[in-house]
Amino acid sequence: MCRVAVICVHSCPLAQPGKLDAGGMNVYVREVSRQLGKNGMTVDVFTRWSDPTIPQIVQFDDHARVIHLKAGPVKPVHKSQIFQHLPEFICNLRRFKEDEDLRYRLLHSHYWLSGWVAGLLRQRWSVPHVAMFHTLGGMKNRARPEEKESVQRVDIERKIIASADALVASSHDEKAGMISLYGANPRKIKVIPCGVDLTLFRPMERRQAKQSLGLDGKRILLFVGRIEPLKGLDLLFETLASLRSTFGDLRLLVLGEEARLDGELHRLKRYARQLQVEGSVTFTGIVDRERLPVYYNAADICVVPSHYESFSLVAAEALACGTPVVASQVGGLQSLIVDHENGLLVPSHSPQAFSATIRVLLQDDELRGHLSRTARRSVQEIGWSAIAKEVLVVYDELADARTCSDLCLCGRW
Repeated sequence: MCRVAVICVHSCPLAQPGKLDAGGMNVYVREVSRQLGKNGMTVDVFTRWSDPTIPQIVQFDDHARVIHLKAGPVKPVHKSQIFQHLPEFICNLRRFKEDEDLRYRLLHSHYWLSGWVAGLLRQRWSVPHVAMFHTLGGMKNRARPEEKESVQRVDIERKIIASADALVASSHDEKAGMISLYGANPRKIKVIPCGVDLTLFRPMERRQAKQSLGLDGKRILLFVGRIEPLKGLDLLFETLASLRSTFGDLRLLVLGEEARLDGELHRLKRYARQLQVEGSVTFTGIVDRERLPVYYNAADICVVPSHYESFSLVAAEALACGTPVVASQVGGLQSLIVDHENGLLVPSHSPQAFSATIRVLLQDDELRGHLSRTARRSVQEIGWSAIAKEVLVVYDELADARTCSDLCLCGRW
């Protein structure tokens, strides 16, 4: 079988989304790797070892496994501190490859730290490199300048974009950013959206879902994701404050943990008290993925008030459950959400704009019903199996472009 090395340095794909640095990228790597395995590939996912209680090698599907490599202390380390440990990561990856006598036909990296690793291995192994970033420093800086990404990150992203054999963007907005901010060659970029588990995330009776959470009779706004300034939770609290006089039964559920241990959650709770909405907000922390569909279905509206999203797996999961989405008109959300068709886009990142949009939707049963009916249909084409097949097309095109005969194997390459 064709063996692919997937590099996902800073966060293990088996980690629970919403915890520390874990998010949509983790789900993407895990699910696409599984589907690649079902399509004739053998996938080794290399990530930094951050938990000594987890085995070094975890087989998570018949033809897909995670290999944890020592790179710095075996404990959680924020991604901003990982670059210094990448040389150790590369040495241990090469040692593992040699000890196992493995031969990789392609490298697929996720995020800039992984792209730096894969770029060096590409030169040494003479194999193609497919790079995906999930977020780009230059685009984050443009969306929220006060959270300045490092010059080092943006510079390395530019080098990866120039040297990689193929680039995967999760939306046309991300492709445009690669071209305008990084000078990317458009011919190297393939737009492939993230996927959604259509079997797990599906509609259920809304009142039954509310009852199971003890929320029967309440109007529910739902936020799912890491708790960090980029996600716009403070704006959502201000929105809630402006809506509570109209909707006394309105509740906001916040699912996720703070992205770093810097007091952001404490700050937000203090801000909720200041706005006098703390009684209407429930912080649930991390929710098991199998339980997430109940929350999506219990919600009247899933709100995504982010300053920047390259795609938004949360919005896709909500749509798959038939839950209307109100989202910022930014990044990949503009491709996923078709305004007044499967959700509502808010062009101004202000509490006034969000409260006006949410108020209309809560008061208009016909509009809410229309969005709910069209929501799932809008994501039917982006199940993980379909997304993996698009990734395989990128792999095949790289194989076809190379003259090296040893890439032609497995009946596929």
